Amino acid sequence: MFRDQKDVETILSALGEQLEEIASEPLELLVCGGSALNVLGLVQRATKDVDVLAYVKWNKDGAVLFISADPLNEELVSASKKVARDFNLNENWLNAGPASATELGLPDGILKRVKTRQYGQKLTIHFIGRYDQIHFKLYAAVDQGAGKHFDDLLALNPAPDELEQAARWSMTHDVSEGYRQVLRNLLNHMGYGDVAKRL
Repeated sequence: MFRDQKDVETILSALGEQLEEIASEPLELLVCGGSALNVLGLVQRATKDVDVLAYVKWNKDGAVLFISADPLNEELVSASKKVARDFNLNENWLNAGPASATELGLPDGILKRVKTRQYGQKLTIHFIGRYDQIHFKLYAAVDQGAGKHFDDLLALNPAPDELEQAARWSMTHDVSEGYRQVLRNLLNHMGYGDVAKRL
């Protein structure tokens, strides 16, 4: 369990140290969820894991490529298990739970809004920014209902236009009429009836 930003940073520094020993090449990860909220100081709450969206790769022209983090590579899994043992964490504390979103499409320009941290020579983590957190938290809140994602979304205090952009993005990930209706109901519940009407 990570109680705050300091805990997250400590664990990721330990992961970086393990990767120094075993990784054949440096890794860059795109991370969302509660750990990213803590590191960015957007929301301070306990979280039990680090959610990896994608590997960040660069082609020869300097253009970014996002590659689904599922599955996590063997070196990363091995390093994370050693950290889990050393810090008495759940073995799955580092996971690719939200990685399917990468295949369906990430919000445009996501890498321009990240906060990037280096943990040694072999690990770079890009924590997604507030605007993109709104996208993912809205999608998760519609999917899972009341709970941490909904609470996080409220804490991010989205402006109507941010929420509308997030809603339209989320509808590209689930094109069903059922999803759209639940989305509109949620927006109405949050007090964003005007946004709901435009969807």
